[in-house]
Amino acid sequence: MRNLSVNTFIHILFSVAIIILVATFLLFLSWNEDRHKIEEFKHYQLISITFLSNLQFNSTDEDLEKLYRDLMVKPISKNRIEQIKKEIQEKGETIFSGGSAMGRVRVFKTNDTQYIYGQRLGHNLMLEDNRPKNYYFEIALTLGIFLLALLLLLYLAVLKKLYPLKKLHTEIERFAQGDMNTRITYRHDDEIGRIAKNFDEAILHINELGASKNLFMRNLMHELKTPITKGRIVVEMLEDETVKKILIRAFERMNELISELAEIERVTTQSFEPSFEQINLNTIIEKSQELLMVESSCITAEIKDKIIITDVKLMSLAIKNLLDNGLKYGKKKCVIIRTNSYAIEILSEGEVLEHPLSYYTEPFSQGEKRSSGFGLGLYIVHSILEKLGYKLAYRYEDGKNIFIIQMKESCKI
Repeated sequence: MRNLSVNTFIHILFSVAIIILVATFLLFLSWNEDRHKIEEFKHYQLISITFLSNLQFNSTDEDLEKLYRDLMVKPISKNRIEQIKKEIQEKGETIFSGGSAMGRVRVFKTNDTQYIYGQRLGHNLMLEDNRPKNYYFEIALTLGIFLLALLLLLYLAVLKKLYPLKKLHTEIERFAQGDMNTRITYRHDDEIGRIAKNFDEAILHINELGASKNLFMRNLMHELKTPITKGRIVVEMLEDETVKKILIRAFERMNELISELAEIERVTTQSFEPSFEQINLNTIIEKSQELLMVESSCITAEIKDKIIITDVKLMSLAIKNLLDNGLKYGKKKCVIIRTNSYAIEILSEGEVLEHPLSYYTEPFSQGEKRSSGFGLGLYIVHSILEKLGYKLAYRYEDGKNIFIIQMKESCKI
């Protein structure tokens, strides 16, 4: 029940209500038919007993009239008797038969009229049932149809009232998929309208925050580039090579930070979509080493020469960051990159990670013993792999930290 959608729950609720209403109506009709039969039997039994015990040949007209009124019947004129007998013979139905030693009474039904035929000591009498017609069935049928129609109208009204939720859900999904221009409109001031209004205001606020963040990042990177460039030029004029190398490395790391921040902004944008293409895995490894700008002797590759489908730039950057991570924090400052059926593994000797992998995939997080870098490497790798539909995993084995890029089956190596 907890996982049922609101629409499904309403469908079930009204379906059960309609079934109960129809079942109740059918039960009522069955009960009313049985009750009607019992009432008719009692009525004709009363007529039979009264007619056979009280009717006399010398009864006065007043006695007969009183008896007819009490029994709710009326006599049939002589000129109609033959016609009625003919109707009874052709399409009549006996619905009651009773009698005693004094005589016999039978009730026939033709169309919607009941005729009572009494015989007592050779005296025959044809009467017509004069009871007022009851409309219980018609009233019950009308009431049942009215309740069913009312229930259906309520059902349609509830669905109509909830329809904006479906539209709201669609618009929220569009926004979640990166359509930042989505606007949610709902004119009525009910609960759904207030939710729509608040969510629309939240979208505007998020768009404003996103625009502010983008403007801040662009201004920050622009402002940082200028002093870094000037500082790099001044450093080239220094004569002390030791100091010069230290400062050059510092400025290079600053440039790396700016590039990483720019890549984070690009990759983490909801509207960003990777550009997939077929590429040789060796080519990606080579591009990763070019981005790393270190001697290839520090990296041992044990890879199969295979074609995979991926975003070349993003995949190269992800592998570059994992290689850089192994070179910086590994004991021997060397890494091994190898492949198996569905994964790329980067191995480096070192101590086991003190925290779960999720701790290191947060931005600006580092282990206590790390003294270089900005803690963005694994965060960038994690963000890139999420966009590519891959997964970053980790295990420690034989004194080696092993970071694993788990790929989809369609990218089997």
